[in-house]
Amino acid sequence: QLQLAESGGDLVHPGGSLRLSCDASRFTREYYAIGWFRQAPGKEREWVSCINSEDGDTYYADFVKGRFTTSRDVTKKTVYLQMNSLKPEDTAIYFCAADIDLLPRAGATDLPNEYDYWGKGTLVTVSS
Repeated sequence: QLQLAESGGDLVHPGGSLRLSCDASRFTREYYAIGWFRQAPGKEREWVSCINSEDGDTYYADFVKGRFTTSRDVTKKTVYLQMNSLKPEDTAIYFCAADIDLLPRAGATDLPNEYDYWGKGTLVTVSS
């Protein structure tokens, strides 16, 4: 049974918006951060954003700053990725992941190998 579940992916026109959800309600372990990654066909998985569990601090990759926003609903145990001004190059499968290493650290948790649990992903296609 997957402990993280993404949803919200869809086909959208350039300039459009989508909101992705990462349902962590079945995730029973403490975690340091929830991250968003994406993987386009033929490309490596790349970090998009993350949000820290303790203080809610958010971090973003340069290519999404000003367009994407990560937020959370603590009561629903859900993390959101609001994506605005979407571009064709944003087309990818988007994954959320949990980092369960509780050791405090500075800055973003932005490497895939820092994350321990992954969802199956949700497909975002930006095309006219």
